[in-house]
Amino acid sequence: MSARQRIAVLSAAILAAALALAAQAQTAKPAKPQTKSDTATQTGPEPDIAYAAFQLGQYLTAFAEATRRVEGKADVKSMTLLGVLYEEGLAVPRDDKRAAAWYKLAADRGDREAMFQLALFRLTGRGGPRDRGEAVKLLAAAAKLGHPAAAYDLGLFYLEGQQFPQDFRRAAELFRAAAEAGGPEAQYALATLYKEGRGVEKDLREAARWLGAAARAGNIDAEVEYAIALFNGTGVAKDEAAATELFLKSARRGSPISQNRMAHILARGMGRAADPVEAAKWHLIAKAGGNGDLWLDDFVFKLKPEQRAAAQKAAKPWLDVIAASRP
Repeated sequence: MSARQRIAVLSAAILAAALALAAQAQTAKPAKPQTKSDTATQTGPEPDIAYAAFQLGQYLTAFAEATRRVEGKADVKSMTLLGVLYEEGLAVPRDDKRAAAWYKLAADRGDREAMFQLALFRLTGRGGPRDRGEAVKLLAAAAKLGHPAAAYDLGLFYLEGQQFPQDFRRAAELFRAAAEAGGPEAQYALATLYKEGRGVEKDLREAARWLGAAARAGNIDAEVEYAIALFNGTGVAKDEAAATELFLKSARRGSPISQNRMAHILARGMGRAADPVEAAKWHLIAKAGGNGDLWLDDFVFKLKPEQRAAAQKAAKPWLDVIAASRP
């Protein structure tokens, strides 16, 4: 029997024991909820060898230590860690049913990260049947305990208005909780609500502030929209040079909108010195990505043949990637 097979057998026994223990401990005080980054962090005096090993990529050690903690102490954070190991197939074969079982054990005992992970399983049908209703309940419970991603996902349900009545104000409250915790997707979503005046009073300054936060965190949609705000001076001091840097960054990350904006900037010499060849290059790339532009078509047509050839050569690696990505 291989090491992984022995561990799988051990896990089955531990899981059965933990299920029995959990049934006997329904009235026990829930463990302090944790985020995914501190899942399995030991709050007592004993060093958390399981989580330390997980962080170092020593998954067999993490698995053995986590199962020991579950068997000896019914440690909730270790239950969640075992769920992660089974979900991702680390040290043990990937097994969604076992992952879901461990997450449920930990979620029932108050671990917000396990609640969130189990909610995702219920939404997608991993490890069991799809159950949108239970997923929403789990997200609500995790959000109440301060889980940022759960708050964001729950906010999306309120925007959607299918699981319960559409409520932009409640969505904004949830997005704000997640945004203040540093979630870039929530920061972008909250900025959009401020920009459109849905669920909150329209406030272009607040929209720009949250767009800036999301852009700095790497959200590409926020990078594009914050660059537009900077370029036009919408809700923030006008700064064409800073906007151009952001457009260039998101253009290089593949945004056709920013690629088109860079083409205009370089063609017109706004925010950066004019460069016809670079302008034509970005136009060709943006156009291949679905963002056509008649003015730029005419601009490229009027270039000298050698300039068009240079632009085509510079754009070719991008165009090849775009062509290869199409079905």
